[in-house]
Amino acid sequence: MTARDLDTLSARLAAHEPKRLVIQNFRRAAVLVPLVQSEDGLSLLFTRRTESVETHKGQISFPGGVMDESDRDAIHTALRETEEEVGIGSSLVTTLGLLDDIATPIGFIITPVVGILDDLPVLTLSEVEVAEVFLTPLSFFADPGNGTVKYREAGGRRYEVWSYDTGRHVIWGATANIIRLLLGKLVA
Repeated sequence: MTARDLDTLSARLAAHEPKRLVIQNFRRAAVLVPLVQSEDGLSLLFTRRTESVETHKGQISFPGGVMDESDRDAIHTALRETEEEVGIGSSLVTTLGLLDDIATPIGFIITPVVGILDDLPVLTLSEVEVAEVFLTPLSFFADPGNGTVKYREAGGRRYEVWSYDTGRHVIWGATANIIRLLLGKLVA
């Protein structure tokens, strides 16, 4: 991704009015979709959750979590959770905008917050929540041959479930769907 692509993404996110979902009994959450300048160009930062967390054990995710009552908004939640999980302070993240909410089959409504880091700082991982952090070039996800989709039903809803196999990790479900939303802003 070039600087021009990043400018385009920033402009599209600024102009985007994100779709907000309201589903009774679903819990609100937010994640940071961290874009990091790396030697491979622009990359996405992911976490692999530990086996001791309450939900999504061992899964690949973006840093984030459930909104607290004290959180001002989804951006605050995403930045707070990112600092708690991987030690990236909010001052290191330039927020570009929000993507559309997505609902998960287990009862969460996730608001993805797109942010960029000029470089990857020294990380401090939460031993309880994060087993590993890794980067994957955005160009990997932009290649249509690297993604697959299946459809599943849960709770009377039909879900599109994307997955990406990087060779080392399988990124699927809500995280893969958020990647798809991000890619849609790049090619819109």
